[in-house]
Amino acid sequence: MIWLDTETYNDAPIKHGTYKYTSTCEPMIVTWAYNDGPVRCWDATAGEPMPADLDYLLDDPSEPISAHAAMFDRNVLRYGLKRDIPITRWRCTMVKAMAHGMPGGLDLLCDILKIPTDLAKHKAGRTLLMLFCKPRPKNSALRRATAKSHPAEWQEFLSYAGADITAMREVDRKLPTWNWRPEDIAMWHLDQVINDRGLCVDVPFAEAAIAAVAREQKRLAKRTQDNTNEAVQSATQRDQMLIHIVKEYGIELPDLQMDTLERRIADLSLPVELRELLAIRLQASSTSTSKYNSLLRGVQPDGRLRGTLQFNGAARTRRPAGRMFQPTNLPRPDLKNDEIDFAIDTILAGAEDLIFPDVMRVARNAVRGAIIAPPGKKLTVADLANIEGREGAWFGGEAWKLQAFMDNDAGIGPDLYVVAYSKAFGVEPEVVIRDKEQGTGLMRQIGKVMELMLQYEGGVGAWVTGAITYGIDLDKLAEVAFPSIPADVLAEAKGMYDWTIKQKRPTFGLSEQVFIVLDSLKRMWRRQQPGIVTLWADLKETAAKAICQPGNTFTCGLLKIRRDAAWLRIQLPSGNALCYPSPRIDDGGGISYMGINNYTKKWQRIGTYGGKFLENICQGFAGDLLRHNWPAIEAAGYEIVLTVYDEDVTETPDTPEFNATALAKLVATVPPYATGLPLSAAGFEAYRYRKG
Repeated sequence: MIWLDTETYNDAPIKHGTYKYTSTCEPMIVTWAYNDGPVRCWDATAGEPMPADLDYLLDDPSEPISAHAAMFDRNVLRYGLKRDIPITRWRCTMVKAMAHGMPGGLDLLCDILKIPTDLAKHKAGRTLLMLFCKPRPKNSALRRATAKSHPAEWQEFLSYAGADITAMREVDRKLPTWNWRPEDIAMWHLDQVINDRGLCVDVPFAEAAIAAVAREQKRLAKRTQDNTNEAVQSATQRDQMLIHIVKEYGIELPDLQMDTLERRIADLSLPVELRELLAIRLQASSTSTSKYNSLLRGVQPDGRLRGTLQFNGAARTRRPAGRMFQPTNLPRPDLKNDEIDFAIDTILAGAEDLIFPDVMRVARNAVRGAIIAPPGKKLTVADLANIEGREGAWFGGEAWKLQAFMDNDAGIGPDLYVVAYSKAFGVEPEVVIRDKEQGTGLMRQIGKVMELMLQYEGGVGAWVTGAITYGIDLDKLAEVAFPSIPADVLAEAKGMYDWTIKQKRPTFGLSEQVFIVLDSLKRMWRRQQPGIVTLWADLKETAAKAICQPGNTFTCGLLKIRRDAAWLRIQLPSGNALCYPSPRIDDGGGISYMGINNYTKKWQRIGTYGGKFLENICQGFAGDLLRHNWPAIEAAGYEIVLTVYDEDVTETPDTPEFNATALAKLVATVPPYATGLPLSAAGFEAYRYRKG
């Protein structure tokens, strides 16, 4: 094994993307070690050629190369040193750490794994990186620090670079290998091929969208000034806006978050002038349009954006995480695809404000359209249908639900959202279908939110989140659903409401009737899903047993749970495991573990429960299912350029033999370890990326 690390200089910031950065960076230092041998250092700025032994090792096809954040070092060698080493030789300690529920940063890993100070990452390293790897501040007379300008610091920097190798080796030794088997490494290699391939960007459209947003921000600022008599110069000035609203209208708003603005805009008791001002603020504060800037900052001269996916980047589930452009966090469109296509044409023509009253909304909806197929090709896309719902039924042994999926896949039964409502309310599916065809479709919407939001032990809060996500009027929902709810369920829900008030727990701003209806729907869904409800309790109980009895394996349905040393792991049918570092039973019987908190972004103790375990299981297993079919998809000529949760986006020749139907069949191929799990996929072909 060759252990390798590089230090580089570039005027451009790394935040514009690994590929953009490494393609123009200057390699300054290369440190390496062979197996457990001494750490060597090559100062490339000294004018000496690469040492012969390093040159020999890099050329040896039998020797794997390990780096921390290997995508970076691999491309430094590829672009900066003209050494295009095959991807299959590379290993990555950062990806290995993430595969086991650990953070990616080498310094934090050293702290967590308690690596001795003499072996740990150099604590002064960040100061030295800031000194030598970036341009000096604009007010500095010296543009760039070098070995000549800072000789003492440079010697310390060489020592720091070598310390990274020793830290990396020790981290690698202490990490488990459950999710770093040869097949996992091979899948990461394919991920690197996908990242190397990148996305084709419509640069003229992205530039036009940025210009359109800038023009609209100016118009919104002028409207804000007019509506406030110059008291507020821009709708994005939060504090000035809140002060003006109190002074002018006598109304104190807690914040100017999107949900607050939407509720107040819909409040007809407020003055129309205030509602208009809040509507301006809502438009002006849209941040999703900033993704156009990310696209242009990271795109390379060939028009492609690379390095947008981090393998194993999602904590605990091992799903890919988005980088830069954040393709896994694109805004949900609220315009139809033909409307978005028309909007893109108007933005390109610079006429968006003549057609659309809310330009920010249009630009937000069109973000996906900035990803295009290159000339002579098309985007062929397919995604797994309701994969987490299918997995929940499979893991929970809900035979009726699995049958409903299979019937719908075969074209002989209604979709699951129709079935879910009919089961919960005890009506025939035809009633729900007729409501959609002749009425509002609210019954199916209720079924949809029940299925999507309640599987992981959610309650009223999950309902509120689902209503916001899917645009459901909760007052109207309560009015429609209330008469059909059984009396005993209403009584239980009323008891829950009274307990919530007594305990001073949040009611999410809901009226008593709406709260009771939502809690009733939760109870009705759970009555029809006894296998899933039982699985929540079984997961928590089995995990607790495993924590208390290290080294023993416990079976929980299709899963195996055990604790090994500092890790609780839930082994999935695929053979991969969900890993929870430092698990413990807390006071009160709850379970917690150490992880990166999604909100604070800090390494801290995180509480969990049966439903959350199931969510992690379904999301992690969905990633396994999607990745399992990548080699077959690639072999069939569908070149994957992006994966977004349960969706594969591919570039193919613009010919009929490459089509969404064929890709969907490949995506939905059931692996041997998932027998009995009904998979289905659907997709589309387009020249611009869009929501399916």
